[in-house]
Amino acid sequence: MFTGIVQRQAVVISNLIKENLSRLVISVDETFVVKLELGASIAINGVCLTVVAFDTTTLAKGNNKATISFDVIKETLITANLAKLIAGDLVNCERSLSVGDELGGHIVSGHVHCQARLVDKVQSATNCTLNFSCETRWHKYILPKGFITINGISLTVGELSSQGFNVHLIPETLQRTNLSTVVIDDSVNIEFDQQTITIVTTLERMQLSTN
Repeated sequence: MFTGIVQRQAVVISNLIKENLSRLVISVDETFVVKLELGASIAINGVCLTVVAFDTTTLAKGNNKATISFDVIKETLITANLAKLIAGDLVNCERSLSVGDELGGHIVSGHVHCQARLVDKVQSATNCTLNFSCETRWHKYILPKGFITINGISLTVGELSSQGFNVHLIPETLQRTNLSTVVIDDSVNIEFDQQTITIVTTLERMQLSTN
């Protein structure tokens, strides 16, 4: 379980895909792996992945870094944007929620539902609006001012459109996450709010049961 508050941006070292399995290796600062254990869960661009290996090494003089490795299976490669990652890309990282941690965003499972495509970006010195399109079947789970998770970031939906939705970002979000690097036609990972999904699904089932 996660909160959608990005703790680090990590650099992709390699992303070797072979026989529908990816070995994704990232580099983060050494402090990110304090008390990390094999089998732990980390959200990478909003995808809950299991740590299969990690190591602390000096990648540059005076710059201690840690490498963390994950195995990504076929279903995840199809659903999320991790298959598109190449060396040098930045990914958003969040360690799993611990008892007593501050819940600054909203409850996020790390189970990506789909990808959305950036169709427009309007940026000024102090504001940034990103407009996304996604498949129509997902629109019922998107509500104005509701929660949505984009590349692992807990955000508030702005306005809806026939194509999808938009979000309004403050400079701090752009600085701390990889949404600052997203360009037109790029795909991002989307996780819809589970409470919204539950309510919509329940209402649909109730309507069917009365017909």
